[in-house]
Amino acid sequence: MSKIRVAVIGCGSIAKHRHIPEYAANQNVELAAFVDPVIERAEAYAEQYGAKAFADYEAMLSEVKPDAVSVCTPNALHAPVSIAAANAGAHVLVEKPMAVSETEAQAMIDAARSNGVYLMVGHNQRFMPPHVKAKEVLKSGVLGKVITFRTSFGHPGPEGWSVDGKESWFFRKPDAAMGAMGDLGVHKSDLIRWLLDDEVSEVASFIGTLHKTETDVDDNAVCLLRMKSGAFGSLVASWTYYKGGDNSTVLWCENGVMRIGETGGDKVVVELRNGNVDTYQVGAIATNEKQTFSGVIDAFVTSIVTQTPPSISGEEGSKSLKVILAAFESQETGKIVKL
Repeated sequence: MSKIRVAVIGCGSIAKHRHIPEYAANQNVELAAFVDPVIERAEAYAEQYGAKAFADYEAMLSEVKPDAVSVCTPNALHAPVSIAAANAGAHVLVEKPMAVSETEAQAMIDAARSNGVYLMVGHNQRFMPPHVKAKEVLKSGVLGKVITFRTSFGHPGPEGWSVDGKESWFFRKPDAAMGAMGDLGVHKSDLIRWLLDDEVSEVASFIGTLHKTETDVDDNAVCLLRMKSGAFGSLVASWTYYKGGDNSTVLWCENGVMRIGETGGDKVVVELRNGNVDTYQVGAIATNEKQTFSGVIDAFVTSIVTQTPPSISGEEGSKSLKVILAAFESQETGKIVKL
């Protein structure tokens, strides 16, 4: 079989640390093109991988005609770039949040469907070994029903992660649309939906800019979620965890508690009411400082090779996005928002 010709659109940190090296390591892939408005960034990767460099994604799509693309642009460009790529006949892997509105998300889903291509959203939390193990434990039934939960994602903010540091698009509302919630919160709305195999029915939230006053996007959010099953809990996203970053989830269940990533980030601890304690050391949750293979790229490539729709589809990405958008609506109106 001939290799899948992939174009990476947007050559910032997520492309540098995850998409590009993971495509390069996949034997089914040929990196065909790189796109970035800062053309030097695209040129550096093009030279490294024997590919073409472009400043403009539309020019790239018409000239290269890639089989698949990774959309690693600022949030506000996710929808227009993904739709253009689908219309050009390319499979699309888009970073999260997949879009900045429900309308955009639906337009992306429609474009992929009408062009007969796959649309996958890069919700990498589903692939992290502790989360995979946690879902396995939940499915085994040993803990019984989930009653309450908390899920949290916080770090010092994108200035230490983005290739542009403090000048990053992450801090500009027209480019980012949302701050910590779009960066981290949507990861957790996706994780809790997937882990619990459940949908969010109601959201209440406080979202604001508490400390990074030079930006007009949110740097903190605390949300309450009620699930369709009746379980409820909290979702926290923060860019001001300057010490002691957090990417943990705790589920309190009928028969005990499951702690995921609380200690050192690589353990799942199950404490049962009967006194039994099981600790699973299963591999790390990726952090900005400590990159591990995300699993997202391989899953996307496998979908294309086997002609199997991706599990993290546009529809899945859209459901996780709707939770975040409802949280912003709750902050604005001061009301609980029903989904």
